[in-house]
Amino acid sequence: MSAQIILLVVYLGLALAMDAFAVSITDGLVYKDINKKKALFIATTFGVMQAVMPLIGYWLVEAIETAVGNDKYGNIMALIVTWLAFSLLLFIGFKMLFEGIVELRKPKEEKKEKLFSYKEVLIMGVATAIDALASGVALHSNMSTNVTIWLHVSIILVITFILSLVGVILGRQIVKLFKGKYEITQIIGGCILLTLAVWVVLSHYLGI
Repeated sequence: MSAQIILLVVYLGLALAMDAFAVSITDGLVYKDINKKKALFIATTFGVMQAVMPLIGYWLVEAIETAVGNDKYGNIMALIVTWLAFSLLLFIGFKMLFEGIVELRKPKEEKKEKLFSYKEVLIMGVATAIDALASGVALHSNMSTNVTIWLHVSIILVITFILSLVGVILGRQIVKLFKGKYEITQIIGGCILLTLAVWVVLSHYLGI
């Protein structure tokens, strides 16, 4: 396994982690009760998801090619997961945006701050990582073997974990600029997720 392959995997890991980084900033923005344990949960969830999805994609392509001897199904899978990721991010983004706007219009005494949700973090982890299934096609075609795939997804996991943790911390620092106005941060977070949804589709079709 050459140093060039390792560098390519690191580059892929950084590219995949950008989605998780953006969403971890969102989590840091919108959840009032973030602490060290919850920040680590977010980073771990995003890191594991971003590693598991390419692994699943890799073995799916391996199984399909073994069964039918044709690699075109990898491209079909990439198309499906792109639109699935788009749909999930769009749904979560609109929900967060709507909730923020509703809270913004309420009298001060009726406003509710958004509390941490393990379920929501898990859903966002899947939404940001599901398009990484398609990267399993690239790993299978260009970089990995049945032996090296484990090292490659481990690199992706570590990179995503670190960037996601930095993202949560950055989000918490941005919150301070709004002096506790969490409804505004929810609106910003929703906009980030909606932008990310569009980016997922553009990156697939334009090869960005």
